[in-house]
Amino acid sequence: MTPTAIFEPIGHESLADAVVAQIEDLIASGVLKQGRKLPSERELAEMLRVSRPKLREALHTLEERGLVTTQHGEGTFVAALTGSAMLPALLALYERHEPAFFDYLEYRREQEGFAARLAARRATSADKERISEILAEDERAWREGDALASREADFALHAAIVDASQNATLIHMMASIYELTRQGVFYNRDFLKTIDGTGKQLMEQHRELGQAVIDGDETRAQKAAHDHIDFVEESFKLGLERRRREAMAEKRRILSNSMSK
Repeated sequence: MTPTAIFEPIGHESLADAVVAQIEDLIASGVLKQGRKLPSERELAEMLRVSRPKLREALHTLEERGLVTTQHGEGTFVAALTGSAMLPALLALYERHEPAFFDYLEYRREQEGFAARLAARRATSADKERISEILAEDERAWREGDALASREADFALHAAIVDASQNATLIHMMASIYELTRQGVFYNRDFLKTIDGTGKQLMEQHRELGQAVIDGDETRAQKAAHDHIDFVEESFKLGLERRRREAMAEKRRILSNSMSK
């Protein structure tokens, strides 16, 4: 979908406040998320059918309200509305403190189960088409061994299901959580290979989750979301145990070598 399709022409009787109201509605509903670049001033004025002075007035109001930010030479972007979910010091602590990962998974399990249930109930035909396209890309990436594309399809599927929940608070809050995931603060797909070396099991979980939403089966969708996070948790535990065994084995090897000299 091109950006043109999400903006509606403003009536002749409307002023800058109508532009503000429309863009605010798109931000509040999660259609326009933080960091999203708006079309150029010329393009946006044409889409909304307002004069460029009126558009500038509207954008100025939105900027004063902290909803958009203008970067010289770059354009206008939706502002960082939810900010960072955690401060850098806490993120660094979490990276050193592995048990915190389980709190993160517990939070995701409940939120994603809730989102999947809502999505199965509320997903529109456009939502279902988007999910179907992501599932096809996920399967293609698995079949061709494209790890990067598989990773991106993973992120895209979870985001698409949250979007399909039509719950603005979920959409904005989970976008912040997923950004941490994308940065690799918590989630490491390598751990999943401890159980699923080929990635097939993970791909099949995604397919079950997405298809349950498409089919409108709320109970099945929630269960699929929970099962997926349970799989990630079990993989993480096995990965930690493997690391511990390898570390102990290496220490025994070093000690044995030193004693034999």
